[in-house]
Amino acid sequence: MSGRWIKSGVVVVLAAGLGWAAPPAHASAPERTDDTGGADTGDSDGAEVGATAGTFDYVALGDSAAAGPLIPDQDPNLACLRSNRNYPAVLAEELGAELNDVTCSGAKTSDFEGRQFGFLPPQYDALEEDTDLVTLTVGGNDVDLVVHALSCINLAPEPHGRSCEEALTGDGGDTIAEAVDAWVPELDEALAEIGERSPDAEVVVAGYGHYIREGGCWPTQPVWADDADYLQGSTSYLNEALADRAHEHGATYVDLEAVGTGHDVCADPEERFIEGLVPQSAAAPLHPNEQGMEAFGRAIAEQVGPQGATPLL
Repeated sequence: MSGRWIKSGVVVVLAAGLGWAAPPAHASAPERTDDTGGADTGDSDGAEVGATAGTFDYVALGDSAAAGPLIPDQDPNLACLRSNRNYPAVLAEELGAELNDVTCSGAKTSDFEGRQFGFLPPQYDALEEDTDLVTLTVGGNDVDLVVHALSCINLAPEPHGRSCEEALTGDGGDTIAEAVDAWVPELDEALAEIGERSPDAEVVVAGYGHYIREGGCWPTQPVWADDADYLQGSTSYLNEALADRAHEHGATYVDLEAVGTGHDVCADPEERFIEGLVPQSAAAPLHPNEQGMEAFGRAIAEQVGPQGATPLL
């Protein structure tokens, strides 16, 4: 078994590794065992350590794609529009982990070390030396993905309007792709900082979902076909950057775009993982709904554990 599962001298056992059923989210942790598989009785000097050593500590970092704005129930601190049924909550429940969820709607990578809105603690403050698992979803706000998506709305059919693809690529460049390229060094710094603060943690980078299918579905979602393809292509480009840097730093990348294929904003309302411009369930526009968060959390859980990632390099 990898050393990443050893915490304060005991082995943290995850259900996925041994085929056991995961304990409920608020259940007590499984009995701790030593490296030989026997019960860890400890001694008086280790009593304080033993009180917490059996927990699996999970910290969730990121933006609204992880926080779950408007999905019931919302955190009493409404500044972050964070749901208790977002993918970090689902993942923690699947793993029987102790969750410290500091995801926040509107967060940029700079908010990991700065005070978002001027008063929220830096997200990095949640990281501890003995943190076992860290997830992050970030980058969308850094490259203004939603802002650009809103510029693609056209209530009238082509050609009666303005194509956002033409506007964002008209000079021969690509505004969103260039923003992603410029942001990547910040992501590298973030992954390195997480590794410094939580050196034994398994780190999982979760990408963004599949927002809109090829050709779109105007007028159900008022985005022209070419613009829909440009938007999803830009999201894919951001996801590719997340995947590349995750792999470079020894983290696990989870492809939520693949998980959400067929469940985009053009799907029937009951099949959607992401809501459209006018939500059909309790969620923010162009954001995952509760069904999507459930699917995303379970998909990440499948890749977390003894067969998953190693600590950051």
